[in-house]
Amino acid sequence: MISTRKLTISAMVVALYIVLIYLTQGISFGAYQIRIATSLYAIAYAFPFLIVPMGIGNLISNFLFGGLGILDMVGGFGVGILTTGIIVLMRRAGLSAWWAMLPIILVPALCVPLWLSPLVGVPYWALVINLLIGQTIPGIVGATLVKALASRRTVAALMNAIK
Repeated sequence: MISTRKLTISAMVVALYIVLIYLTQGISFGAYQIRIATSLYAIAYAFPFLIVPMGIGNLISNFLFGGLGILDMVGGFGVGILTTGIIVLMRRAGLSAWWAMLPIILVPALCVPLWLSPLVGVPYWALVINLLIGQTIPGIVGATLVKALASRRTVAALMNAIK
């Protein structure tokens, strides 16, 4: 059964994801897609139950602001789940939170062009390169965010309480 605390944290993170996309939509949907909101994926390192909520945040954001239809919405949902799932597995494997930046950079860069390339008519590898560049900033921000959160006693206690 899902706890009220997990549900509350999930809702807050999804809302924050959507607000960040709204505030940064000028760069979130551009050629380089610098999606600052995807830095929040790293929070799944601390709170593994955020795997599905991060996918939902991406789905809703693509619905509200993306304009590329159901394929982009479902694809974004899948990328959110895959990215955060890998981050959770990295934590379980004992890897440092710094490793969270790799899936934040690589998964969107390699997966999003699978449907974006035919939708916008840009070659797959050109989009991969653009997304690798664009996702580097969110990757670094995400890993830094988790390290900063984990160093706070109250968040560390919450991390240990919710597993």
